[in-house]
Amino acid sequence: MRAKVLILEDDINLSNTIKEYLEDAGFEVEQVFDGQEALERIYEKRYDLLLLDVMVPGIDGFELLKEVREHTDTPAIYITSLDSVDHLEKGFKSGADDYLRKPFELKELLLRIETLLKREFGKKERIEIDEKSFFDLTTETLYVEGEPINLNQKEISLLKLFLKHPNERLSHEKIYETLWGYEEEPSDMALRTYIKNLRKYLGKDRIESIKRYGYKFVK
Repeated sequence: MRAKVLILEDDINLSNTIKEYLEDAGFEVEQVFDGQEALERIYEKRYDLLLLDVMVPGIDGFELLKEVREHTDTPAIYITSLDSVDHLEKGFKSGADDYLRKPFELKELLLRIETLLKREFGKKERIEIDEKSFFDLTTETLYVEGEPINLNQKEISLLKLFLKHPNERLSHEKIYETLWGYEEEPSDMALRTYIKNLRKYLGKDRIESIKRYGYKFVK
């Protein structure tokens, strides 16, 4: 499964150029052109990375990210022509992980994106689960005995959450927040199905059920 990127950029030509470049690099990309639309989309869907211009119609990028940070820690990079140190400081204080001044080379943007996504797991390119299985962070694919496993997006999100928090108790509420968007209704039945499917490939004992609380990924 490809990493999903949301671009907030009101310059349509630049947005299209970035989208095409990132898609060629293997990313799934969605575009929005004003801050309010970006906010709604972030609440509705799950993204692996946000690319945010600042001076956009509606909510500006700084205010947008401050609000988003109350609900998600999705990595975010500002792409903006605002180049003063004060703007840089404001950007990082609003919750940005990186700040790229325009104009920039697309290759530099790609390198920053790849570095930021790897940082979630200590700059690793893959996570070894056991001697038979691993998770490829670049393609977001689970491999068992050398074969790629077809997981849906919520199963991938659940597996990534477990891999970020091995041997930790994760509450149902924490899992619901990760898997379901702001306007989606969490489903305990669906969650049990995702757990069952992951156990099928990783082993029943890999994911422990904690009664009336949640689950723990044993590693």
